Amino acid sequence: MAPLIHFLFRTLSLLPLPVLHALGWVLGWASFVLSGRYRRRLLAHAKQAGYSTGVALSSVGEAGKLVAELPRLWLGRPVRVQWCGAEHIEAAQVGGAGVLFLTPHLGCFEITAQAYAERFGARHPMTVLFRPARQAALRDLVASARQRPGLHAAPTTLAGVKQLIKALKVGDAVGLLPDQVPPDGQGVWAPFFGRDAYTMTLSARLAQSGHTKVLVSWGERLSRGRGFRVHVRPLDSLDGDASVAARQINQAMEALVRECPAQYLWSYDRYKSPTTSR
Repeated sequence: MAPLIHFLFRTLSLLPLPVLHALGWVLGWASFVLSGRYRRRLLAHAKQAGYSTGVALSSVGEAGKLVAELPRLWLGRPVRVQWCGAEHIEAAQVGGAGVLFLTPHLGCFEITAQAYAERFGARHPMTVLFRPARQAALRDLVASARQRPGLHAAPTTLAGVKQLIKALKVGDAVGLLPDQVPPDGQGVWAPFFGRDAYTMTLSARLAQSGHTKVLVSWGERLSRGRGFRVHVRPLDSLDGDASVAARQINQAMEALVRECPAQYLWSYDRYKSPTTSR
């Protein structure tokens, strides 16, 4: 199975981005039509956030594009990337600060780390938390794709967290998806679009590691396969209390989502109960 999966990904990686996005749009709608559970969750989460059915339906094709673009991003030629706010990264690095990037499940979150590595990683590499793929056939592929010049992966273990802290203390960058549900005991309940969601405290802990600058970012998927635009802006200092900081981070993620709700991954099970950590 693994050789077949690898062959499929390498073949798809050769296709132009507009073609992959067209295939992804079909894939997204197929998943929406065929899976009642997926459909109900997507619609319910968008409604919870106050968005219309029209906005929710707009996100269906975008979710499919998110999957279909991965072969190109992992294995193919570089894609076009525009920047909006790169000066905030430059300012932080001039001051010698480590940079903590917080990115929600919005747009293409793979491209944010890749674009940083391409532009800034030679001097200050980025380390991201890496959770191995559940499918055995994908594990080696995903692991190799996320290890590239200027971009390192850390496991979702205590050793991985120590690796993130070390990176920040030496002035490098760290990337996190703070709207990802952490294991039980590693988060607090905090509002997200008006409903309590189990929210990681790791973001706040890292923000307090040495001289660290916190930036929020997301990768906008441009229409007609024209590439991506990475948005970056600073986040005001976080409270020292974990519960307060979690609310602040959720509010910051909400603000990003409101910029382009059609590209948020509403199908993500954001409000699930945490699993027991191992």
